[in-house]
Amino acid sequence: MKASSRQVNGVTVIDLSGRITLGEGSVVLRDTIRDAVAQGNKKILLNLGDVTYIDSSGIGELVSGFTSVRNQGGELKLLNLTKKVHDLLQITKLYTVFDVKDDEATAIASFK
Repeated sequence: MKASSRQVNGVTVIDLSGRITLGEGSVVLRDTIRDAVAQGNKKILLNLGDVTYIDSSGIGELVSGFTSVRNQGGELKLLNLTKKVHDLLQITKLYTVFDVKDDEATAIASFK
């Protein structure tokens, strides 16, 4: 899995691509979110548009990241879910936990 981050109007957009699975993928996700929070970024948008697969470990890491950002007084939102990831979040009912957006400009504007 690859991750790169950029700043857009005070929001840290993390572009993810590849597979978020047990091992390297979930570690990269955890470290990327942790680094963003450590740098004082509390508005985080995860762009999952190029993520091809997430296993249960990856789902756990998304929830963990969401919780750690929230505990720091921040917000973590998801952007551009693929159909597979969207279906997975619906099956696990996590779709109701995450704020999911389909458009980056709308997502950026939704942060307070």
